[in-house]
Amino acid sequence: MNPSLITATNAPISPSPRPPLLCHFLTPSPLRLSQSQSPSRRRYRVSFPRCAATSSEQPLVSTKKSDVHGNKKELTGLQPIVEKMTPPVRLATSAVVLAASLASGYGLGLRLAGSRNIAFGAAAAAGAAGGAVVYAMNSAVPEVAAIGLHNYVAEIEDPASVTKDDIEKIASRYGVNKGDEAFQAEICDIYCRYVTSVLPAEGQSLKGDEVDKIVKFKSALGIDDPDAASMHMEIGRRIFRQRLETGEREGDAEQRRAFMRLVYVSALVFGDAASFLLPWKRVLKVTDAQVEIAIRENAKQLYAERLKLVGRDINVENLVDLRKAQLSIKLSDELAEDLFREHTRTVAIENISSALSVLKSRTRAVKSMSLVVEELEKVLEFNNLLVSLKSHSEADQFARGLGPISLIGGDSDFERRMDDLKLLYRAYVTDALSTGRIEENKLVAMSQLRNILGLGTREAEAISVDVTSKAYRKRLANAVTSGDLEAQDSKAKYLQKLCEELHFDAQKASAIHEEIYRQKLQQYVTDGELSDDNVAALLRLRVMLCIPQQTIEAAHAEICGSIFEKVVREAISSGVDGYDAETRKSVRKAAHGLRLSRETAMSIASKAARRVFTNYIRRARAAENRTESAKELKKMIAFNTLVVTEMVADIKGESSDKEPEEPIQVKEVDTEVEEWGSLESLKKTRPDKELAEKMGKPGQTEITLKDDLPDRDRIDLYKTYLLYCLTGEVTRIPFGAQITTKRDDSEYLLLNQLGGILGLTSKEIVNIHVGLAEQAFRQQAEVILADGQLTKARVEQLDELQKQVGLPQPQAEKVIKNITTTKMANAIETAVNQGRLNIKQIRELKEANVSLDSMIAVSLREKLFKKTVNDIFSSGTGEFDETEVYETIPSDLSIDVEKAKGVVHDLARSRLSNSLIQSVALLRQRNRKGVVSSLNDLLACDKAVPSEPLSWEVAEELSDLYDIYSKSDPKPAPEKVSRLQYLLGIDDSTATALREMEDGVFSSAAEEGNFVF
Repeated sequence: MNPSLITATNAPISPSPRPPLLCHFLTPSPLRLSQSQSPSRRRYRVSFPRCAATSSEQPLVSTKKSDVHGNKKELTGLQPIVEKMTPPVRLATSAVVLAASLASGYGLGLRLAGSRNIAFGAAAAAGAAGGAVVYAMNSAVPEVAAIGLHNYVAEIEDPASVTKDDIEKIASRYGVNKGDEAFQAEICDIYCRYVTSVLPAEGQSLKGDEVDKIVKFKSALGIDDPDAASMHMEIGRRIFRQRLETGEREGDAEQRRAFMRLVYVSALVFGDAASFLLPWKRVLKVTDAQVEIAIRENAKQLYAERLKLVGRDINVENLVDLRKAQLSIKLSDELAEDLFREHTRTVAIENISSALSVLKSRTRAVKSMSLVVEELEKVLEFNNLLVSLKSHSEADQFARGLGPISLIGGDSDFERRMDDLKLLYRAYVTDALSTGRIEENKLVAMSQLRNILGLGTREAEAISVDVTSKAYRKRLANAVTSGDLEAQDSKAKYLQKLCEELHFDAQKASAIHEEIYRQKLQQYVTDGELSDDNVAALLRLRVMLCIPQQTIEAAHAEICGSIFEKVVREAISSGVDGYDAETRKSVRKAAHGLRLSRETAMSIASKAARRVFTNYIRRARAAENRTESAKELKKMIAFNTLVVTEMVADIKGESSDKEPEEPIQVKEVDTEVEEWGSLESLKKTRPDKELAEKMGKPGQTEITLKDDLPDRDRIDLYKTYLLYCLTGEVTRIPFGAQITTKRDDSEYLLLNQLGGILGLTSKEIVNIHVGLAEQAFRQQAEVILADGQLTKARVEQLDELQKQVGLPQPQAEKVIKNITTTKMANAIETAVNQGRLNIKQIRELKEANVSLDSMIAVSLREKLFKKTVNDIFSSGTGEFDETEVYETIPSDLSIDVEKAKGVVHDLARSRLSNSLIQSVALLRQRNRKGVVSSLNDLLACDKAVPSEPLSWEVAEELSDLYDIYSKSDPKPAPEKVSRLQYLLGIDDSTATALREMEDGVFSSAAEEGNFVF
């Protein structure tokens, strides 16, 4: 079977009123013999013999006919005769017919043939014919009984009223067994027709009583479960065949739904046995999952129908009945819980929708708001009922899903209508605060309503705060207007009580107080200043609302500060030439008329001035050369002197003609430069009295760029202008030439003011001057000391250079020493790389207090150590001083001792075998002196790393080596000879023999040489 037979449950329903099962499937069972049916309805009055059963034993036939089982069936042939006979009469009649047949046959044969044998033959033939008639009559009994059962059921008004006794009476009347094939087939056919009639027609849903009716009727018929299950399967086959015959999409979907209803009803009828009594999968190719879907969807539909009967007045009895219904229709707890919650949500949505329609109506009035609240109260009442039932002592017997209501989820569209829900919540909160205070029960109701509407904590709190703020403002305005607040001894207690009555946060109340104060202040400063009356009114308001002083200052700084900032910006934007008397007057009026503190006013002015300073700095950095950059810095200094300095004086209320106090920075410079008094550039930044009077009033130093620029940038800007003062203005002329124009000492006074604008300290300024002086001295000194040699003539040149630069003697000596040391380090490093420096020269340099650690890198010192050890192993003396190599030399070179030992061991192991090979090579060259030297190197390597006896392919050559070394001149130490004997692997006897022999190793070679010559 196509799986879509089950899964497509939402196809459109055909509008055809034709019942899908009764119109096509009411055909006789294939187990029955076909009977002719008359289209007309007939009624018989049956006469029974006296031996027949009494009328009290016959089932009563209703006068109304049911359409479930169709019309009555007509009797044919012997069936009318058999139908009138009771079992005893039928038995007697059979005996009489059989006896009469035998007697008539015998008499006829005897009369015609006259022979007894022929008479017996005729009797036998007649008896056979009579037996055939008797057999035919008896064999028609089950069929007649089945027709009688059918006609009885067809005549009865309600087939469900058939009882088991009625079936047994019909069977006993005809003397048949209920297990007879024809009778049982009729029972199955009746059951099949009844099940078909009970199942909903096309376009209808299950009512919930189908299973009880079918089970009751099945029990009344006495039909076994396997036979009943086969009828359910037959109905399924018929639905499947009808689906194949249906060519319309709507009809196909309806057949799917009909099949799903059949599967569900069958599962409930047979219970746990349905899994093996109803082989849907084997017969119709329906999977277990599809069967589960059919059961689940129909169970949900039935449970939803039951829930529709339950309203907002739900009680314990309803919940118990729902639980029983859920178990009877095989619905899981999870689905039942979801359906119950959806039902309660639907009930609540009815009130919510009514409230929204009233709230959004155009003719909304005060009365309509009460209707909105009334609908919301109904929702809350229903919610409280569900919550109380959930905590009931017998809640485990109730329907699943009890609990608080929530509009979020389900099929409702309120998740997309959150703004409407917020309006409802706002309306309820507004009503709760309509009396000017809020009760505890209202707070609980608001919390429940928030959960029901699905509002977030922040959203609900924002609405509550907004509504409560308006209520608080209203009560506060009444208290101020009536004078109740001002008359209170403790205004803070009065305001606290007001917050408690409204359940309003005290901090939010303080925010409202601040907002009220700010609005009042904004109103008073519209003309640009605060009068004494305004200040008194603000003070009265501050006392009544208990506003802290810090909040008052912040409000004044923001509101009055914004006005003052506007005035300052206009004054600064006027430029150097536009800061006239009128502008100064407006600054003074704003600074003092707005009642700003000096710190606040200076902070605002500083922000505006630093913004202009930053623009000058930006243009100075973008300049093409140092001269252009210095010009921009000079403009900034002029702006500071002519505008910012005057503005600061106006803010402080000082006169511009008043002689300013000596800047503190000058005293600091005097203290700092005592050591560096010889620097000409630093001296010029401290002008004499005549130059100071010529330059006029110095600029202010309170507004600086110290926090706006990094230290490096501030130092670079100061250094740029200092170099401009030192070198002068450079003017380029055609043909690539340039003219340098020296500046007078007034530039250094501007340099001093630039340091104040940049926020440089005296120490930083001194370091800049000293750094430039050192840089100039170093550049000239490096030229003089190009080869690193310091002669008397060069010393005189350096002294003259020092006086010109003005660098102190200790600092000049430090620079000279640094240069010479660097030159020397380069020379030493070159000597090490070229191998021209040994350990003896290193020790001489150390005795001369030359810091080799800083001049020679560690890698070069390690290289020098390795070279020194290699020289020891190749010296040919055979000596190896462990103290010298492992301690003294590493100490002189300042290298790691353990690492030095590792270098020695590695070098000794490699040199040991090489020394043996070199000795043999020299032996073959007949170089006696070279052989002795190589063997001494081998012994030196052995002292560093003791070795095992060495191996060589030609043992005679080892003997020759030993012989030559033991007889060398000067004679070697016995311990060396003994150690060489061990290393060459020569036994004592061979060694003794070699020592006793004359010098014959090279004698034959000498003779051969003489012969040749």
